Amino acid sequence: MPRLFTGLEIPPDVCRILSDLRGGLPGARWIDPENYHLTLRFIGDIDGASANEIASVLLRVNRKPFEVTLRGLSSFGGKKPRAVVASVEPSGPLVELQAELERLMQRCGLDPESRKFKPHVTLARLRDASNHDVANYLSVRGYFPSRVFTAERFVLFSSRASVGGGPYVVEDSYALSP
Repeated sequence: MPRLFTGLEIPPDVCRILSDLRGGLPGARWIDPENYHLTLRFIGDIDGASANEIASVLLRVNRKPFEVTLRGLSSFGGKKPRAVVASVEPSGPLVELQAELERLMQRCGLDPESRKFKPHVTLARLRDASNHDVANYLSVRGYFPSRVFTAERFVLFSSRASVGGGPYVVEDSYALSP
């Protein structure tokens, strides 16, 4: 069974900048830069017939390219941090694309996503990282000049069942047409 999700790819030049932020945080498992992405909708483990249905339903999306802005670092998990992420501004076109994908996945029979969409690029997963260490890391590396790129397509990714962090495979891509 494939494990699927939709997302945006991060351009190589932005990946290089983000990869320079790696290191200096005990308990961090850094994501390989070639696996950086922005998840739009996690789909999960599904059978081949459902995967084919989802791939064809995604062809219905008719959206224009839009700018994506990365602005600073933060962490997820509150008092027990579990990830360091590059924050992504939730622009109108990005939020609208994600909402459309959510509606399409529910029409395919998937349960609604339980978490609120908070766009980000995961840079590291944390295990046994203290709040203090994360705060220190973010105070040193948390600010970087905003990076903007144009999303010209979204993709259907697959991954192997694992602890997380890839490798991810582009199964199909869907152009955002002007």
